[in-house]
Amino acid sequence: MSAVTPGAASTPAESSDTAFADALGILATAPRLLVALDFDGTLAPEVDAPLHARALPEAHEAMLRLAGLPETHVALVSGRALDSLIEVSEAPDSILLVGSHGVEYRIGGDAEVGLDDDEQALRAELQTILTEVAAPFDEVHVEEKPAGFALHTRLADAEVTATVEREARRRVAETAAGATERAGKNVLEFAVRSASKGDGLDRLREMTGATAIFFAGDDVTDEDGFRALTAIDFGLKCGPGETAAGYRVPDPAAVAHVLADLAELRAHLGRS
Repeated sequence: MSAVTPGAASTPAESSDTAFADALGILATAPRLLVALDFDGTLAPEVDAPLHARALPEAHEAMLRLAGLPETHVALVSGRALDSLIEVSEAPDSILLVGSHGVEYRIGGDAEVGLDDDEQALRAELQTILTEVAAPFDEVHVEEKPAGFALHTRLADAEVTATVEREARRRVAETAAGATERAGKNVLEFAVRSASKGDGLDRLREMTGATAIFFAGDDVTDEDGFRALTAIDFGLKCGPGETAAGYRVPDPAAVAHVLADLAELRAHLGRS
């Protein structure tokens, strides 16, 4: 079992390794399990070029093994646009995909998203604002998403990041006030729909009939997902930072080990 530390929801009096192992073992016996996973920073190490990201081989293998077990559904729940998530995850159609923080879905190989006229107009305004804000800075780029746009500042220094984010917020407040703002690590996103990873997990739970959910994530946007979990679910935070998750591991390699352990437990306990 990978070394873990308790998150905010853990019981401090218990041994963290023992509590983790016990909780994972109980989860493995769920009649119908949903394994939901963030991608960047959780399955895949962070990289400077987003389209170069790939899941660690061990994580990808464990994900596919879980998806092949009976009464076990696997989903990727990401802030990426769905097209981008499909490309970098290399996930087969058997893996459910949720993109753009719960705006886009790929269910059974079919993608779905649609904006009405007002949403399309607001999205066009956001495109103008963020493109103009980013233009003076080579180290800042704008990512297009079906329901909005994201400013990426991973390559920028603190001063440039602060300048760009301040100007983006000012202009959006003035002319695109209906947009939803979401901040993550080195990214500031504005969308025409208010959706979250918590919304995505709620929909996946209902759709799959899951009796328990395992959810792993690393970013502040994953906290919406952790807060959507119930007492019978399992939240795993990857990396540092305050969290509502019950448990924590240090990096994507440790997440991969946990997924492999979960697959082995679920197979061993009669779900193979």
